[in-house]
Amino acid sequence: MDMEFEAKPLAGGIGAEVVGLDLDREIDEATARALNDVWLEYAIVLFRRIGTSNERHLRLSRVFGELEVHPVESIRLEGTPEIIRLAQKGDQNQMTYYFDGEPVVGRIPFHTDLIYTTTPNRGAILRMVERPALGGETGWIDTAEAYDALTQAQKDRIDGLEARFDFVSDLRKMRFGRTHEIEIADFGNIDYPEFPDVAHPLVWTHPISGRKSLSLSPVQLIDMVGMDRTEGDPILEELLNHTLDGRFTYLHEWEDGDMILWDNWRTMHTARGAPPGYDRVVHRTTMKGEHQTGRLI
Repeated sequence: MDMEFEAKPLAGGIGAEVVGLDLDREIDEATARALNDVWLEYAIVLFRRIGTSNERHLRLSRVFGELEVHPVESIRLEGTPEIIRLAQKGDQNQMTYYFDGEPVVGRIPFHTDLIYTTTPNRGAILRMVERPALGGETGWIDTAEAYDALTQAQKDRIDGLEARFDFVSDLRKMRFGRTHEIEIADFGNIDYPEFPDVAHPLVWTHPISGRKSLSLSPVQLIDMVGMDRTEGDPILEELLNHTLDGRFTYLHEWEDGDMILWDNWRTMHTARGAPPGYDRVVHRTTMKGEHQTGRLI
């Protein structure tokens, strides 16, 4: 018997909420296909307050593809390596920065996961385990909607162009998308590997849906390939100002047990962080990407 659920567009028109899904039993093939159709259509999918266990989290995640194990072993959940734990609690500490003089733990500006590699992951599901009393929101941008809203002249101008990306772990080194003065307070205790620079097209074509989207990821964005920065930077600034202006953004205020699925080939996301002293624990699963979109420089 097929499992019943309803998909409703979220307020603001970006993303959808799935209502009525029962995660206490296995998800049948027809329901899995229907959930994948919702994901492909909306890119950002909310499941409210039903992520109450690791088992439920994994059951839902496996509907959307093969799960990958994160390369940073210290953040994997013991006994469940497909889930990583991101926390400001106990012995796991994320970076703390001062944004315009105010300390914030765990803030990451808008980015696309693994864009600093040639094969970004397909997507992910984030689950709120322990919500902080203050802050902790997560935001997503639908970069296909952002691309669609460009003028034809803008689309023609960027067709075939590439941008260079690098792994940037220190937000003070961001070249684009900075809206605050940033100073470091604490680098945390998570070790990150190093990656070579890669080039990605500014316009991605989704390998399943065929929809075009913008590939920007300001945290890791360095410059245009084959252009002097005096020529290339204004193009990137124009695209980022357009994409980050709020029209294509969904900002989620979490409740414990909320899960959000996103299409990493069509979105950027941001962690807003929380003030020091507020516990926040999230779990995450990641779906492998099998399509190479970039090239090593």
